[in-house]
Amino acid sequence: MSFTLDPQVAQALAPIAAAMAGATPPPAGDVAARRTALEALIAHTDAAQPTPDDVTITDFEMATADGASILLRWYTRRDTPARPGPAALYLHGGGMILGHVGLFDGSVSRYVAASGTPILSVDYRRAPEHPHPVPVEDAYAALLWLHEHAASLGVDPARIGVFGDSAGGGLAAAVAILARDRSGPAIARQILLMPMLDDRTLTPDPHLAPFVLWSWDDNRTGWQALLGHSAGGPGTPAYAAPARVADPAGLPPAYIEVGQLDIFRDEDLTYALRLSQAGVPVEFHLHPGVPHEFEGIAHASDVARRVIADRVRVLASL
Repeated sequence: MSFTLDPQVAQALAPIAAAMAGATPPPAGDVAARRTALEALIAHTDAAQPTPDDVTITDFEMATADGASILLRWYTRRDTPARPGPAALYLHGGGMILGHVGLFDGSVSRYVAASGTPILSVDYRRAPEHPHPVPVEDAYAALLWLHEHAASLGVDPARIGVFGDSAGGGLAAAVAILARDRSGPAIARQILLMPMLDDRTLTPDPHLAPFVLWSWDDNRTGWQALLGHSAGGPGTPAYAAPARVADPAGLPPAYIEVGQLDIFRDEDLTYALRLSQAGVPVEFHLHPGVPHEFEGIAHASDVARRVIADRVRVLASL
């Protein structure tokens, strides 16, 4: 029996599929075309959902070790108690090559409104203009910043999680490895949504090919932008591709989810298994009938509601 899309997800995806019928996807390596198309799609799907009116947004600037300045955006619900509480460091998706903090204002605000957990979103620099290790070092510096400013933000440093989707999920996993290896700040939990973990995921799977929203050409483009010609080779560090970590022991407890029709399925399954075998507590969800980032387009589907409810639950539990 072959794979099929969840019927509600298929219905939501149909107009997009019809609009794209006959269009030629950009070739591998074309970053500019992907930025134009995918950032427009993210903005369109986000605008289809309401933005909460009870979330306050405050911007900060963080100086990096190499002299740059990046935006950190702090989202908090207006009724957040004054006592120190949890927080999450959020790293957005975009295949390492696209996206910015403002593009995800709506989705981050919805997580904060529903969970009550404040979130610090990081406008990390992206490849190919800023290849590895710039994105992960930006993310790690933001974790340090959040710990250093915890008291003024009303945050308990022992209750800070790292949270990201797709490329952001990969960066969140990499930040957890960096924090362990550098004896850095404690991380309460790593929340990894369909994370991009392995630069070796480059060969098409014919069972998944009819359903993918992030393709193998897209993936090759992202990894080569980040790593250059070494992508997929033997020398990739775990701080770039967390699937390469030699020993996962001592990493923070993990929440990991992925769709069964996502090209990241196998690398995420394997990472969850390796964490578990190393004694790391893991909650793992494999959602049948759904591709990568489906919940943005099919946000009214039953499976998207279940997925979002799980994410909110985990954020609230920090």
